[in-house]
Amino acid sequence: MAKKNIAIGGISTECSSYSPLFQSQEDFRTLRGQELLDLVDFPFSEYSINVSPLFFNRSVPGGPIDREYFDEIKHLFITEINAHEKLDGILLLMHGAIYVEGIDDPEGEWIRAVREAVGLDCLISVSFDLHGQVTDKIIKNIDAFAAFKTAPHIDVKDTYRRSASMLVSAINENYRPDVIWSSIPVLVSGEMSSTFVEPCKTIYQSLEQFNEKREILDCNLLVGYVWADTQRATASSVVTCTNKKIGARACKTIAETYWNSRKDLKSDMQTGSIGEALLWLNSEFSIIADSGDNPTAGGVGDRADVLQAILKHNHDDSLFAGIASKSAYDELKKGNEFSIGGTFGGGGPVLKLKADSVYFKNHCAVVCVSKTIIVISKTRRPFHNLKDFTELNLDLSNFKILVVKSGYLSPELQSLSARSFLALTEGAVNQNLVGIENKKRHKKIYPFQDFNNFIPRVSDGESIVS
Repeated sequence: MAKKNIAIGGISTECSSYSPLFQSQEDFRTLRGQELLDLVDFPFSEYSINVSPLFFNRSVPGGPIDREYFDEIKHLFITEINAHEKLDGILLLMHGAIYVEGIDDPEGEWIRAVREAVGLDCLISVSFDLHGQVTDKIIKNIDAFAAFKTAPHIDVKDTYRRSASMLVSAINENYRPDVIWSSIPVLVSGEMSSTFVEPCKTIYQSLEQFNEKREILDCNLLVGYVWADTQRATASSVVTCTNKKIGARACKTIAETYWNSRKDLKSDMQTGSIGEALLWLNSEFSIIADSGDNPTAGGVGDRADVLQAILKHNHDDSLFAGIASKSAYDELKKGNEFSIGGTFGGGGPVLKLKADSVYFKNHCAVVCVSKTIIVISKTRRPFHNLKDFTELNLDLSNFKILVVKSGYLSPELQSLSARSFLALTEGAVNQNLVGIENKKRHKKIYPFQDFNNFIPRVSDGESIVS
């Protein structure tokens, strides 16, 4: 059997339209060649598939992508596709929550451009983040779809493999799958839809039962991304199948199940204000998640609201990891006095502090102020993995309180089995959903409005599926 040819690449980030920071080329990391193949980690050679890794650009979530950069990188991607004489398939690694001012559906535009470049005979399989949005433009231009099924996301590689597997099977067995979807008028935060707690734990487990049905290849539920004020922002069910009628029944059932569970969606830990978080503290090691300023959801990561409260109430043995501030980092290189808070435009209080001691490592300043340790990073970044602390010579057992810029805790922080509290703080990813600005979003969507008359409509991107 003659070998078939596919290409791999894409772009992935989450963009809060409420963030003052625009993302451009310097915010993205580019993966090419073997590094990109290792990321997908699929044995294409065993299926007689030649693979051309193009590039995959990804960034820490942030604000809107600069329009000029988006247009340039999309054009470059299409140029690299056109350099190949014939492609039998494309594996696109996307996200679904990109925001570009002036473009209603950035992923849709990217995927449509790919379709125009490769033609109708080439199969296109995509992978999405669980927090992505779907549109008819996306669906009608693809042949297979797989999204993350865990939040926090621990199935990234598995998702890439699912998407790749559907692609190579369709190419080698010479059939074309159908992708259908239903919009669900629910839009909550990831913290309210964690797949590790109910109701989403059971809902996502049930997806595998649909996958066992004949002529269904892969079922997905996406919760959407609430911090981008766009018309396309909703939850959705997406099914890849070889029989639209069977797929439509599954798609409707998934949509109805999530809709009927909407009022049970809640955080997987205790929530409240900063003041309530401080009252909740006791002598046990505890973690406070500064959720409104979470950079992995699109927050800026530079606010000092929680730090101000901790210092005011003299909570010693606290670790803040971290607060982004290049200006504070630079000031500490020159002396022990510095200002921190809102230096990247995220807002909140500005604190003028004096360091008792400081050392520098991994582009971070580790500062001691009145028995409180503050990790100040030169650039926006999360501190979600245990190595993020050990690499800075920080032993979590030496602290009573850990404050991280986060929503739900990462699996490694959850593994500590520490008491945890989600602080409902201000920022570009504010968890006070009904209070955020809402100009472009569909008017009728829960929890912005409460209503009961929802009937799922399944589409193949061009028409309603009966």
